[in-house]
Amino acid sequence: MAALEGTQEAVGRAEVEHVLELEKHQLDELPFGAIQLDEDGKVLAFNQHEANLTGRSPKDVIGKNFFEEVAPCTNVQEFAGRFKQGVQSGQLHAVFPYLFDFKMDPRQVWVTLFYSDATGTAWVFVREREGGD
Repeated sequence: MAALEGTQEAVGRAEVEHVLELEKHQLDELPFGAIQLDEDGKVLAFNQHEANLTGRSPKDVIGKNFFEEVAPCTNVQEFAGRFKQGVQSGQLHAVFPYLFDFKMDPRQVWVTLFYSDATGTAWVFVREREGGD
């Protein structure tokens, strides 16, 4: 998995492309959080790395709306708004710093939102920000 090693910043384009080729069970091997959403924001996949960071089991979040039931702190223009606009246009590749603070210790992270035309689904990739900067 050499393509996944390196920077501890946002998930890069090469990593996104690599994830799109993985089988669902392989998502758990990723060194960052990976959440697959349908076009309405329903969670289709939630990898083990994200489960470990949030303390939430994949079975407890799959099938729920990410923005309303799983992480309501993301139901803001900066996050959910970008997601909705990107899904509607079919073009989404946004990278931004974010603070997750719902039902957990606050986490400073890099978020990468990506929409895949091939699958008609979107991805939320989450990587811890070094030093919380």
